[in-house]
Amino acid sequence: MKQDDRRLKLSMKFLDKIKNFLESELIKIKRNKKELKKADPFLDTNRTLENSLEADVDEQIGHFDTEIKINFLAKRTVQLRKALTRLKLGKYGICERCGSMIDTDRLVVNPEATTCVKCEKESES
Repeated sequence: MKQDDRRLKLSMKFLDKIKNFLESELIKIKRNKKELKKADPFLDTNRTLENSLEADVDEQIGHFDTEIKINFLAKRTVQLRKALTRLKLGKYGICERCGSMIDTDRLVVNPEATTCVKCEKESES
């Protein structure tokens, strides 16, 4: 079976819904990143360098928490953009490892999935 034949199994309606979802997730992530950066205690204009130890610890924890969340959002952004690129190339829904179709139920639950369940399980073990 050719790759083009596999792509035809996903309806245009389904692909449009996935594309809209992925694009809306990117917009949400961009908004969340801005909000997180505003909440970073290190970027607070009222921040003083002469805090008590407790205040310094709170700032460090707040900054670390913000950095972790921003890094997670950056990784998710890469996954979403990769899925959008695969959509544009006509490779969306095709497993990167074995070349078979990714089950639509998996794509509904995890639209940025690039591998089928079988290959995902193999990579986890």
